[in-house]
Amino acid sequence: MDTAVVILNWNGLEMLRTYLPPLVERTTGFGAFIVVADNGSTDGSVAWLQENWPSVRTLRFDRNYGFTGGYNRALREIDADYYVLINSDVEVTDGWLTPLIGFMEDHPEVGVCQPKVRSVADRDAFEYAGAAGGFIDRYGYPFCRGRILSNLEKDTGQYDSAEECFWATGACMVVRSALYHHLGGLDEDFFAHMEEIDFCWRAKLLGYQVWCVPASTVFHVGGGTLPNNSPRKLYFNYRNNLLMLYKNLPDSIRWQRIFVRMCLDGASAAVYLLTGRWSYCKAVWKAHRDYRRMRRDEDPSPFAEERNNIGYYPRSIVLRFFLSRKKLVWSDIEQEL
Repeated sequence: MDTAVVILNWNGLEMLRTYLPPLVERTTGFGAFIVVADNGSTDGSVAWLQENWPSVRTLRFDRNYGFTGGYNRALREIDADYYVLINSDVEVTDGWLTPLIGFMEDHPEVGVCQPKVRSVADRDAFEYAGAAGGFIDRYGYPFCRGRILSNLEKDTGQYDSAEECFWATGACMVVRSALYHHLGGLDEDFFAHMEEIDFCWRAKLLGYQVWCVPASTVFHVGGGTLPNNSPRKLYFNYRNNLLMLYKNLPDSIRWQRIFVRMCLDGASAAVYLLTGRWSYCKAVWKAHRDYRRMRRDEDPSPFAEERNNIGYYPRSIVLRFFLSRKKLVWSDIEQEL
């Protein structure tokens, strides 16, 4: 049994300098080895790796293929039983890998899992991208155990039990290699953002489960490639969310859900316009335009009905969030799932 811990790097030299040494030191057992796949960096990342970490295998690509294309190219060249997709801005803790691989070994029905993810900036709080497991509402809005939209909870041990969820974070995601290749890897049309949710959804449609294993904890910087206030990041999130719904919802409800989601997107675009954030409004418009063009190349779900819906919130988390009279946390909605 081998485990490949794979970092996809794009101009992340400073992150590698900070987080690669502890990753090497703390990654042991299960035949684990580390690979850095470089997505056409121009900041000297490859030269630094070759000089300082010759023991770490480095794959070098000619240009930036995005999160999806970079990982797909890398994992085609790596032979292992498990892949751990991990960002260059993730700080691992002692013994982080053992609970994750151990859980996968003990539960063959689980195709994907993640650790608990806390913030480097506020080490007592959950991190936005993943927290203690990802969930999704009826219109495709993602949220987490420990993070409801913009509300981040402090980690007081309240989510230390393993939990089946809907999606695992691409910041640190463990997946069976056979499943990864069976699904054709990440959808390269996505380029970046929402691709891990789409991947987990496709795995669930095949009958696999997705879990968070909080016995393992990592810390994540977040926003290393595109900041959270980037119109380009907004564009990917809106476009890819629509593509994800089109691909994975059954035909019986697909168009109704997508129509409502597009109306909600339109409302947010109007807010951006009225508040003078024209670049954000334009990003939403471009996302919808490109979704309509790209969906012709995507295959919709072949299933007639929804299936394997654990981790699915049957209401609108956005409406629940904004209509709530207090700060919405996981315990407020847990019983509604």
